[in-house]
Amino acid sequence: MVAELAQSDFPGRWWMMLPDGRIECRLCPRFCKLNEGQRGFCFVRQRAGDRMVLTTYGRSSGFCVDPIEKKPLNHFLPGTSVLSFGTAGCNLGCRFCQNWDISKAREWDKLADAASPEQIALAAQRLGCRSVAFTYNDPVIFAEYAIDVAQACRERGIKTVAVTAGYVTDDARPEFYRHMDAANVDLKAFTDAFYHRVCFAQLQPVLDTLKYLRHETNVWFEVTTLLIPGENDSDAELHRASEWFAENLGPDVPWHFTAFHPDFKMLDKPHTPAATLTRAREIARSKGLHYVYTGNVREREGGSTWCPSCGELLIERDWYELGEWNLEDGNCRSCGYEIAGRFEQRRGDWGARRVPVKLAV
Repeated sequence: MVAELAQSDFPGRWWMMLPDGRIECRLCPRFCKLNEGQRGFCFVRQRAGDRMVLTTYGRSSGFCVDPIEKKPLNHFLPGTSVLSFGTAGCNLGCRFCQNWDISKAREWDKLADAASPEQIALAAQRLGCRSVAFTYNDPVIFAEYAIDVAQACRERGIKTVAVTAGYVTDDARPEFYRHMDAANVDLKAFTDAFYHRVCFAQLQPVLDTLKYLRHETNVWFEVTTLLIPGENDSDAELHRASEWFAENLGPDVPWHFTAFHPDFKMLDKPHTPAATLTRAREIARSKGLHYVYTGNVREREGGSTWCPSCGELLIERDWYELGEWNLEDGNCRSCGYEIAGRFEQRRGDWGARRVPVKLAV
């Protein structure tokens, strides 16, 4: 029952005591400074005496089995199912948040389920999921819980996926990603002005995370940018972002341009036209990027994977349903070109199903 899910007092990490007696959180670039009883911006990290606690350890806003393509990850175990869950709170303040009921939660009524790391790993195994995803809200803020779940999953051959804004410090970034097998990182825009005004954050730490993932880890990652009409969809910004992407991440990191719908505190903006997504995809591809996708719209061309060498259709997608499959040992069946990603001999057959599950008893 919900009433039984009292907040946890799990010891938090990545903090230091300041000379003035406050505790400074060193997990994300906000560096929240807390007096007794105070919570950080994310709401789930709290000072209790002379230590930091993670109040949502072992608590979840709910579990659901999804297609891996929904994260979105198009080059990581295509067609397989993933056990998804989140907690409450967030360390960004995006005015357009499309999971705002969870990420902005200030009440424990959003924590509807409870599970230990071991229970989650066992549930994923029982449900036939190849991976577990930390999603709905940002796993950086519940890093201790996410890391423990990842370790329990790894012992059972289950992969873990972080769906994140990448807003994390140099202090915490290496350990967090050392335990992750894959990630989808939101690059919300390519101007600091947008991050400051719309997300109450900064762009540079996100770029640092992307470069770190690309050059210092073996984590498979893909990038998502939600295009908001009149906010981050200009040709000039898309050209700059694509040039940075090509120079710093290379041609093989997939990039998803997804459609905005009015939500939370940004109800005055229209839905993103499909033509905007197509234009963004064309700009990114013109800079030499091989795997650029359009999302939140039904479009075979932008949703499917094509061979960068010969142009053949490799993985056909209709929303989250897979159609044609022309990969063999991770290579194009037509010309033999090696496709970047984490592929298995056969694709999964989970399809587009979304199945809520209850773990607490």
